[in-house]
Amino acid sequence: MAGTVLAAAAVGLCMAAAPAMIPATVSTTATTAAAIDLVDDRGRTVRLAAPARRIISLLPSSTETVCALGGCDRLVGVDRFSNWPPQLERLPRLGGLEDAQVERIVALKPDLVLATSSARVLERLDALRIPALALEPKTLDDLRRVLDAVATALGDPAAGEAEWRRLSARIDAAARRVPPSMRGQRAYFEVSSAPHAAGAGSFVGDVLARVGMGNIVPASMGAFPKLSPEYIVRAQPQVILASDAALREMPKRPGWPALSALRDRRTCAFPPGAYDTIVRPGPRLAEAADLLVECLRALDEARR
Repeated sequence: MAGTVLAAAAVGLCMAAAPAMIPATVSTTATTAAAIDLVDDRGRTVRLAAPARRIISLLPSSTETVCALGGCDRLVGVDRFSNWPPQLERLPRLGGLEDAQVERIVALKPDLVLATSSARVLERLDALRIPALALEPKTLDDLRRVLDAVATALGDPAAGEAEWRRLSARIDAAARRVPPSMRGQRAYFEVSSAPHAAGAGSFVGDVLARVGMGNIVPASMGAFPKLSPEYIVRAQPQVILASDAALREMPKRPGWPALSALRDRRTCAFPPGAYDTIVRPGPRLAEAADLLVECLRALDEARR
């Protein structure tokens, strides 16, 4: 994956280009009155002596999860791509998945670092005995357990389930606004121009399914598979969804003018802020559902 779209997708989708993996179960257990054990997606048990008070997040979706659960004031550093909520602007930027700045992380004295299983920094953090929790949600079910794990790390286990219920209810409310003519329409959601797509087995695919949409990419192909251009042309998606930059260049791709969805402008183009919201597996997926449905309603209006 390369280019501007990749930059958003690589961090927002937790290395979307990689084959889908079955994430390990995250369990949370209070071992004493204060200590907390968390089992992450590597299958490792991470012990916190007490609820985390100094947190570093190296993934935008994890950053947003901490803030949604009331822990924004506990963040002492974030990755370079975390840009929501706005108060994060004051925090130190500590690199990304591939180039996290270990010396600066150590200097900030975190009692918890949030990353993904693929983050190169994890081995160093483990060697330095800095608690690092690898959480890599690829589906909505994954997000639910991540909310539970982060809430427990913050010392408020009930907050995870409460946030999940709020998020899920808002997605259901969005689904009720989808026009009947758009239900079941087969969608192609592009996450990079390679092209990589959001399959039915991804969190983006889950949200599309929850609002009644179909998907040209079955779950059997993985969460975010690389597709041949010919596959997409043969599949003839009824709706195409992507960043506005990607949609502008799609008609220039060999063979793509044959896509009726492009010819008939049955497309949803998302500007950078909205696109980030959709491709990050965090609590703003409720807002993502609203963005998707807003576009579907606009397409329905245009057909009348």
